[in-house]
Amino acid sequence: MPNLSQWRAARGRQSLYSALRRFFAAHGYLEVETPLLVPTPGMEPHINAFEAGFIPETDVGSARTLYLHTSPEYAMKRLLADGAGPLFQLCKVFRNGEVSPTHNPEFTMLEFYRPQADYHAIMADLEGALAEAGRSATEGEPGADPAFFTRTPYERLTVRDAVLRATGVDIRQHSDGPSLKRAAEAVGVRTGDAETFDDVFFHLFLQRVESGLGHERPTFLIEYPASMAALSRLKPGDAAVAERVELYAKGLELANGFSELTDPVEQRTRLVEEQELRRRLGRSVYPLDERFLDAVGRMPPSAGIAVGLDRILMLLLGVQRISDVLLFPAHEFV
Repeated sequence: MPNLSQWRAARGRQSLYSALRRFFAAHGYLEVETPLLVPTPGMEPHINAFEAGFIPETDVGSARTLYLHTSPEYAMKRLLADGAGPLFQLCKVFRNGEVSPTHNPEFTMLEFYRPQADYHAIMADLEGALAEAGRSATEGEPGADPAFFTRTPYERLTVRDAVLRATGVDIRQHSDGPSLKRAAEAVGVRTGDAETFDDVFFHLFLQRVESGLGHERPTFLIEYPASMAALSRLKPGDAAVAERVELYAKGLELANGFSELTDPVEQRTRLVEEQELRRRLGRSVYPLDERFLDAVGRMPPSAGIAVGLDRILMLLLGVQRISDVLLFPAHEFV
């Protein structure tokens, strides 16, 4: 049965959701709901979707594999392309196999998008939303740290500066895999059999950088190397970096967002590359979502971000495990 800590978290969760909804409504966002069951999940190379077989019992449709969504991103961007204004959603998302003290295979995400905006604007909106949540969500709770998310403005730190500050390695000067590998190993980072820039970078980042981020106040880590652009556009005037942002607090990643890519040809190229990477990694290769690709080319300039709310609640309540903020965590079935 849920313990006292989990019941306390349930009360905090209710307050957190109420505070977020107040903030977004006051700033002109519309709350939407998109399907959990989708024909095509996201293509991120290191995320696996849960499969769900559709078996028709009428004369409508045919048997096929569907997926529990790993993010509502594709559907929300289709709404942007069809002329929606600012949108937000609080929903369950599902990622197969992710179980650890800070991962649950089913978790709650806040995702929001703002047209005619870039990553700077979306950071400002998230900062305001979390400050409101910090003031409201943990009132009267012993051991909580409601002030942490109110320490605005949050730090803005480029990926290059974060690595340089933590290790002395300049990733602009070591911009290929072999060079970065030599530099990383020279400062004592274990890189194993990693050879590509991205693989070596993640060893460097996870071993030396991530744990030091966002301790005095939350940190927005911005401007990722272009090879890690994902669904973001490259920075005008500096194509070596992407307008991608992640939020960190006390060494924990909380959010991932972008100035959104609106070039359907480039988006298709990236997704095909991710299909090939998934194939090389021995992971399921998902089909391209043609409706999403059509929407990308019709989207206005936009920015969006996805936020893990269970981790936000962990930090607000001062607990170390995601199971402490879930009434029925995954250890009941794993």
